[in-house]
Amino acid sequence: METCAELGYGEILNASHPQWPLLEGVIYGDATLSLKLAKRLVCGVKHLPLRLRLTTVTDTLAAIEAGVTHDPTLFINGKPFIEGLVAAETLTAVFEKYLKESL
Repeated sequence: METCAELGYGEILNASHPQWPLLEGVIYGDATLSLKLAKRLVCGVKHLPLRLRLTTVTDTLAAIEAGVTHDPTLFINGKPFIEGLVAAETLTAVFEKYLKESL
């Protein structure tokens, strides 16, 4: 079984590929759920042609101000992208679709 580690602070997934688009991700939510989503996210997208820098925000007030209504919620480049604790396979599919539509 493959394991996936979380990204360290400021670390960029697939940093060795500067030609790939860099996505800025922010996960708002409970610390435990945010960590689970972050690990699933790394597992789900590490093979895709993108770079990802991920931050987590566990401050409830900041989440409310950002318009978050589900815990956890992933924002990509400042916009809501995924709500809830979804499976890595779902994340893969959503990011594949995003890449197809963005290119």
